[in-house]
Amino acid sequence: MSTLAELLAEGRERRVFSGAAWSVGDPEGPLDRGWTGTRSWDGPPLDGDDLWDLASVTKPIAGLAVMALTERGALGLDATVGTYLPDYRGGDKADLTVRQLLAHTSGIPGQVPLYRDHPTRASLLEAVRLLPLTAEPGTRVQYSSQGFIVLGLIAEAATGRPLDALVEELVCAPAGMRDTVFRPDAGRRARAVATEDCPWRGRTVVGEVHDENAVVLGGVGGHAGLFSTLADMERLGTALADGGRGLLRPDTFAVMTAGHTDHLALRRALAWQGRDPVGSPAGDVFGPASYGHTGFTGTSLWVDPDTGRYALLLTNRVHPTRAGDGIVALRRVFHDAAAGLPRDGARPAPPCGMAG
Repeated sequence: MSTLAELLAEGRERRVFSGAAWSVGDPEGPLDRGWTGTRSWDGPPLDGDDLWDLASVTKPIAGLAVMALTERGALGLDATVGTYLPDYRGGDKADLTVRQLLAHTSGIPGQVPLYRDHPTRASLLEAVRLLPLTAEPGTRVQYSSQGFIVLGLIAEAATGRPLDALVEELVCAPAGMRDTVFRPDAGRRARAVATEDCPWRGRTVVGEVHDENAVVLGGVGGHAGLFSTLADMERLGTALADGGRGLLRPDTFAVMTAGHTDHLALRRALAWQGRDPVGSPAGDVFGPASYGHTGFTGTSLWVDPDTGRYALLLTNRVHPTRAGDGIVALRRVFHDAAAGLPRDGARPAPPCGMAG
């Protein structure tokens, strides 16, 4: 059993999650991959084809679609919200830029449980529009799911196409991610890993987005809603480790993954977290240029461009409850072990469709 396999088996024993899947690799494919545990505490064992709720790892995937739109001239990084969304003109968000939304410097507050008072898509979106800014734009990194909801609306308005179709066309199709979708169908839901025993819904959530605001939006948002598999996320990891191969031009990818907030307290790229000087989920070994993202359900993807390494972790740490923070320390140890994994030795068989 590999070091990573032992670490994640121990995580299950400590009931951090019922199941986990992982992959660590480089542009040539995985160096170590596997899965451990069950889809729920009383469910079937994982089989490697399981469907995971990515939670906020949706954000950089939606961000890749936005960056692809900038390459096509459909929108601009320094264009304003009011340019694309007429209802926002005259309000406090009219002059926010696409770049500020991507870098979480818009001043729009995040993690606001709007679903509690706004049970329809229309009312929730209106509540997002009316949320008062809590920081002067460009002066503070303030993680904002609501900002990414607005970003998704901009992508739709700029193209006249729904966000899920844009993500499929601009990210999933070129990366070969055939099992990465919003609103999974019945066949995919049958392979889904359970998340929370949700008090708001009165049941354990399986195959439906965990994020409550995304539920009200219909399951599709720039901030959350995507589901994926180990194999699909490995495809994304290898493409990112290879400089965004097949997804973006090198210059666009360099802009996306560079630090845009180094003058502020936290390091953020465009739609990606950077490696903060203290307490980074990347741990202590991934380099200063590394970038990635975490998801509330217990997911994460991290990439170090200097070493060409990606580290993918998929868990259901919110099952059956979101209480508990064991994933925080475990994720850091996982990333440190992943960064130090030697390149020598036999590689595991890559997923079907991935060059080995």
